[in-house]
Amino acid sequence: MNEKQPGPNVYTIPAGQPFVDALAAGLLARPGGGGVALADTIILLPTRRALRTLREAFLRQTRGGPLLLPRMMPLGDIDEEALAIASAEYLPEGTLEIAPAIPTFNRRLALARQVVNQHNGDISLEQAVKLAAELAHFLDQVQTENLDFEGLKNLADEDYAEHWQIALEFLTILTYHWPKILEEQGAIDPAEHRNRILRAQAERWLAQPPSVPVIAAGSTGSIPATAELLQVVARLPLGALVLPGLDTVLDPASIADAPHHPQFGMMALLSALGVAPSAVSAWPSGLETKTHSGRASLMAEVMRPAQETANWRHLPEPSSEVLDGLQRVDCPGPEDEARVVALMMRKALETPERTAALVTPDRRLGRRVAAELKRWDIAVDDSAGTPLAHTPVGAFLNLTAELVECNFLPAQLLAAGKHPLAALGRPPALLRRQIRALEIAVLRGPRPEAGLAGMFTRLGGEGAGLAALLEDLKAAARPFAEILAGPPASLGDIATAHTAFAETLAASDSDNGPDRLWSGAAGEAAASFLGEVLEAAGALGPVAGAQYPGLLQALMAGHSVRPSYGSHPRLSIWGLLEARLQHADLIILGGLNEGTWPMEVGADPWMSRPMRRRFGLAPRERRIGLSAHDFAQAFSAPEVVMTRAIRVDGVPTVPSRWLNKLEKLLPGAGEIFSLSTQWLKWQAALDEPEHQQRIGPASFSPPLEARPRQLSVTQVETWMRDPYAIYARHILKIRELPELDASPDRAEYGTIIHQILDSFAAAYPDGLPHEALAKILQMGLEEFGRKLTQPGIWAFWWPKFERIAAWFIDTEAERRVGIKRIHSEVVGRLEIQAPGGPFTLTAVADRIEILTGGGMVIGDYKTGAVPSAKEVAAGFSPQLPLEAAIAMEGGFEGIAAAAVTGLDYWRLSGRAKAGAVRRVGSDAAELATEALAGFASLVACFDDPNTPYEARPRPAQAPRYSSYEHLARIKEWMTAGGGEDA
Repeated sequence: MNEKQPGPNVYTIPAGQPFVDALAAGLLARPGGGGVALADTIILLPTRRALRTLREAFLRQTRGGPLLLPRMMPLGDIDEEALAIASAEYLPEGTLEIAPAIPTFNRRLALARQVVNQHNGDISLEQAVKLAAELAHFLDQVQTENLDFEGLKNLADEDYAEHWQIALEFLTILTYHWPKILEEQGAIDPAEHRNRILRAQAERWLAQPPSVPVIAAGSTGSIPATAELLQVVARLPLGALVLPGLDTVLDPASIADAPHHPQFGMMALLSALGVAPSAVSAWPSGLETKTHSGRASLMAEVMRPAQETANWRHLPEPSSEVLDGLQRVDCPGPEDEARVVALMMRKALETPERTAALVTPDRRLGRRVAAELKRWDIAVDDSAGTPLAHTPVGAFLNLTAELVECNFLPAQLLAAGKHPLAALGRPPALLRRQIRALEIAVLRGPRPEAGLAGMFTRLGGEGAGLAALLEDLKAAARPFAEILAGPPASLGDIATAHTAFAETLAASDSDNGPDRLWSGAAGEAAASFLGEVLEAAGALGPVAGAQYPGLLQALMAGHSVRPSYGSHPRLSIWGLLEARLQHADLIILGGLNEGTWPMEVGADPWMSRPMRRRFGLAPRERRIGLSAHDFAQAFSAPEVVMTRAIRVDGVPTVPSRWLNKLEKLLPGAGEIFSLSTQWLKWQAALDEPEHQQRIGPASFSPPLEARPRQLSVTQVETWMRDPYAIYARHILKIRELPELDASPDRAEYGTIIHQILDSFAAAYPDGLPHEALAKILQMGLEEFGRKLTQPGIWAFWWPKFERIAAWFIDTEAERRVGIKRIHSEVVGRLEIQAPGGPFTLTAVADRIEILTGGGMVIGDYKTGAVPSAKEVAAGFSPQLPLEAAIAMEGGFEGIAAAAVTGLDYWRLSGRAKAGAVRRVGSDAAELATEALAGFASLVACFDDPNTPYEARPRPAQAPRYSSYEHLARIKEWMTAGGGEDA
């Protein structure tokens, strides 16, 4: 460094050189660089992470030798959305007089309270906290740009839409109320606190230049206060400014109105310094590293403003050196992209000391890659960390809050009770077994009555262990439940009660709750989060219990857990902020889709673009410029892979604008990139089984003694259409569990209608009563009344029943002229002799009409589809004919054997045409005889141990629905075999 050089001292480290390594090498190469002179040097870096990166670079340059490091200080200006304010140890002299910054949680909760007041309480706290975060971000933007809210007063004139004026009226929270709150607390906003510290440092160095070297490196001066300090540093006698990847041949005028350009911020900084880009020298690092100067030139063309892309026609053909070490992989979906990236990183480990890093703003991609690497037991450092809500302890806190607030709904109880942290004073495995038993005994099927009381009622006197479980849960939750059910309370009191409940639920038979809950990196982060909530709780005011779970989730958003150890030393996953100034041997640029990288700017929630311009705020496209700079820096690395997903969530994506421009500039790149398709083949093979076997239709032949000897007439139909269902139900003894928190379905609707008609027939078997319609409606009301705890039954099903009832009474009035008596829900059975021994056929007939002239008619109520006459005649719907066979043999209780003269299906739709009676066949006796013979033949067939129970032996006659379809793996063997016909 030439300390006598007049004017600003500005250097750049070209894109493609490892920034921190070049910086460290240059410092060590200076006279006395490895001794006291280096220790006296002050280095200003953008972020705290950059400090650690530079320390590691010094270790690499000295090969781990002893070294007195320079004093390194973070500016904290690189990301205006995640400011890292300098700590007290770095404050310049006199800055202790600056008011402290208001803590983040205090500010957010205080702003949320103002939002609630502004809406007169007509807004949830969850929404208020989210709005408060937006307000805080806007506040930081305004203060970052050194603007005054006085400029808002005359901003929304008649030129702007009414909703913008409403937005500005809402911003009175910041212009009127917020300054008073800060004054009461004796604090200032974080952005203003940072600005004052940076200005104080700049003023001190202007008045008294330091006698030691001061070097500001890696910052582009995107924040005005930082830019002012950088200008001061550049003009210090022993100062220097080192810019990352400056384009020294770019004409600043060409991008004066292009904030989305990667060089925009640095050109503005150079303009303020009065330095032309061409006058900036390269930092004398002395590193002998291969740099892709052609790659940087190519990227400079890619980043040209749109109005200058016509110059591309005159560009020479890029050399092979530009494309050397460059790959692009377009993956079918995000899962494929994650596997490709994981494979590349895994392959990098095969070379000793080789490093690899994924750089992406897509945090989902980062998490997917980290998960994929675990298949090889590789723990990778994702610099963004894991969202606290996604960690076991974070999820447990959210689940326990929802559990008590919703009064122990089944789904929430199972989610919390089956969580690995739940124990309730028991061994965790025991609690999970008890929760599963409670699920089957109480929680499956229609929702029980509200709260734990409903579960006690449904449990009855059975299951003493489950009753004890519910008692323990009730006792543990009582204080938390009482405060949630009571009047609005302080957030601190609610959070304290919630924490106590979570700790009690987490306690096991061998460990106390706090030890299990707050251990490890995630537990420590959760404890710290709750500590901040409790410390700032007074800023929010009273909280209604029903709003607490949503509020907790909103406050938890943005908090991440970063493990301090255990990750791989040579693999990393970096966000754009973390990737700045860092390098790896292999750089993978992932998520290169428009809207992800670069991000979608979107509209400002507070101001339109003209309003932002008039007010003085930087255009939102500046964020694109920052991410474009990150892309350009990483693209110039020696070995780069660019990846993207062609479809995300089933929706086609658009490649990043930078990829599209590369395609235009590199017409022959397709052939060079074609080698990357091999990665797609490898990732597809990751989950392929080593040995593949064609799956055939399910077919099992159990021994005769295991086969059923009794079936109902409805199950006979299943036996014919889907024998595997009989095998699973009656031989394997598998039963389908009812749905959890089940809503009323068609089967339950049919059951209700059957019960009402059965009750009516049982009450009036010999004739219709006076006001028959009113009586059946009253019966229906009583039957539906028992189902009132299931929302929706009355609203959706009662009107249908009213139409069915009216039609039914009219039809009965006509039919009962020739009917002596009606029997309802009659149980019948018939035993036949078969090769394997006696076989019993059972039935419950919906309706048997005893005719005055002799004989009987058997009817069946159907609220769903009615079998066709063809299906009945072919024997695939044998229910009514088999019931006729039982009746003709005198098999129904209380009904003597007699001829069956008719078989009727009663179609009860409840629509405009509420019902219809359809007779099956012209000769019921003949149908009954044929059905019984067919049944005997079916029994004889399955009495042969070699006869298999197949899934869908006749696909055309397969049932419309089967509970056992997934067990029979129908879709798998259909796909493997080419369809059902195979």
